[in-house]
Amino acid sequence: MTDNPSAAVAMPLDIDRIMSMLPHRYPFLMVDRVTAFEPHRHLTAIKNVTINEPFFQGHFPGHPVMPGVLIIEALAQASGVLTQLSNNGPSVERPVYYLVKVDKARFSQIVVPGDQLVLHIDLKRTLKRMGLYDCRATVAGQEVACAEILCAERSR
Repeated sequence: MTDNPSAAVAMPLDIDRIMSMLPHRYPFLMVDRVTAFEPHRHLTAIKNVTINEPFFQGHFPGHPVMPGVLIIEALAQASGVLTQLSNNGPSVERPVYYLVKVDKARFSQIVVPGDQLVLHIDLKRTLKRMGLYDCRATVAGQEVACAEILCAERSR
């Protein structure tokens, strides 16, 4: 582990690096790029929303809307990337983090194909092997969702 993991992390972080940190794969990988990172503090990431997403076939035909639960999942995955980058640096064996709790979730606008969902993650605190995050999702600078998320490290 390095003293300053961000020293070895060049931005933007591409999909290959993200996939090296998250166990998720298509169609459930919800982070496409990381654009900003401050260890143990903040991460900004992007999820490009396209009509090719499999959930749009049924949510809703003729009026595609990204499900709120998947916006929360994208925020949780971005929180996991923040923790992985902060604690492990670029090449250490990575533990898996699971979503434990979601509080204060609010949805203020719908997200549709063609939107670029920007995920803003702030680490509030860590306790034992858990992290508590303040999360916001925006589209074109407007907040579309927010939540407080708790994730915990668990063995695989």
